[in-house]
Amino acid sequence: MNKKLSVILYEPEIPPNTGNIIRLCANSGAQLHLIEPLGFSLEEKALRRAGLDYAEWADMQVWPNLESCLAAIKPNAIYAMTTKGSRNFFEAKFEENDALIFGPETRGLPEDFIFNLDPQYRLRLPMAENAGRSLNLSNSVAIAVYEAWRQFEFSE
Repeated sequence: MNKKLSVILYEPEIPPNTGNIIRLCANSGAQLHLIEPLGFSLEEKALRRAGLDYAEWADMQVWPNLESCLAAIKPNAIYAMTTKGSRNFFEAKFEENDALIFGPETRGLPEDFIFNLDPQYRLRLPMAENAGRSLNLSNSVAIAVYEAWRQFEFSE
């Protein structure tokens, strides 16, 4: 993905989700940023099985906190992917060096972070009216990455 998209996982908790996302980013060219504390070791068997064997091809970095990550990557826009989103994800027009941030599987992004963003940057994936709580993290990231990459015309 020439027009680099950053995927930020804020305090991810479940190894197979992160492993799948590592594999997704390796195959799509998106940059992956993991914000500590992680709910697992990067050496865990479940993580390796799900995608850590792709880590050598993934552009991935681990950060001690969100502030240091954002200061280093300097994204043009930060889109929070959240069930508290005020805008349909598919209305967003992504540009080079944008970042998509996803919260931990059990609690989502901190509300103070979400509500400090302008409403246009709080995105939600559409779901059926009586659907469950939300989609699986790795599924949500896959939908988001491929839509952004589609908007970039799958440039490499």
